[in-house]
Amino acid sequence: MLTVPASGDRLTSEQEDLSQYRGSHVLVTGATGFIGVHLVRRLSALGARVHAVSRTPRQDTDGPETWHVADVGDAEAVEKLVASLRPAVVFHLASEVAGTRAPRLVRTMLDSNLASVVNLLTAVAEESRETRVVLAGSLEELRPDEGERAPSSPYAVAKWAANGYARMFHQLWDVHATTLRVGMVYGPGDMNLKRLVPYVTLSLLRGEEPEIGSGTRLIDWIHVDDVVAAFLAAGRSPGAAGLSLDVGTGTRTSIRETVELIVRVADSPLRPRYGAIADRPLDSARIADIAPTGEALGWRPAIELEEGLRQTVGWYAEHL
Repeated sequence: MLTVPASGDRLTSEQEDLSQYRGSHVLVTGATGFIGVHLVRRLSALGARVHAVSRTPRQDTDGPETWHVADVGDAEAVEKLVASLRPAVVFHLASEVAGTRAPRLVRTMLDSNLASVVNLLTAVAEESRETRVVLAGSLEELRPDEGERAPSSPYAVAKWAANGYARMFHQLWDVHATTLRVGMVYGPGDMNLKRLVPYVTLSLLRGEEPEIGSGTRLIDWIHVDDVVAAFLAAGRSPGAAGLSLDVGTGTRTSIRETVELIVRVADSPLRPRYGAIADRPLDSARIADIAPTGEALGWRPAIELEEGLRQTVGWYAEHL
């Protein structure tokens, strides 16, 4: 099994005030995903009694976590899980991520990214009202000030709708739900090799020229360790109930700048092929406003992009 470095080495003093997790029952859906793996490891290190959810039985269960086989798209299964565990916090990371614009993805995103949220919020409202819920949203969601602008993808609209349900459950039934709209996450251990950072890094390491679009889109990159810190802060913050908060750096970096930085970090003589693929329609700059997040959670990003990319490129060079 591939390993990733432990999260949390650079956390601020505010983020280190996490003693309430020790001994608490914490449920993590999407525990085998990129963020989930890092979050589960960090929670275990904090002494939490971690209940990790996977759709299929796990073979490598030698850690302290308790693994549960469940499909969060199954309302009955989610209700039984919440009722039996009555967790202090649920981190809902289970999600289908796809940036493509194919019509067939609309139903997939609806089932995977909206129905699962409704199932979880309903179970908490009916079985465990004291449980805090932290949902993984996306900066791709539309903000209230964006008016009649169309969502950019089936993924974006499903996340936007899930956020609306979270706010409704909080207002109507006092469910302690927080949505963290996460920017573009990168870091060691990301096995979705179609994402930009893994794709470009592995192409260079293999001696291949990566094929990129125009490279003009502006991205807000956020290291996975900083994302984990934000989730932990949200799970322990009473004032986060009912809020939707951005998790990013607030820094605009173009795809071209990012790719060139990876080339430099990898010390590669290869040149990316810009314009080799078409840009996706409706893509736009999605940059986090982290001031409200800092005020509500006492959180701020700690890892600069170049430092994070050096760590990430080194991981891929060693493991893949």
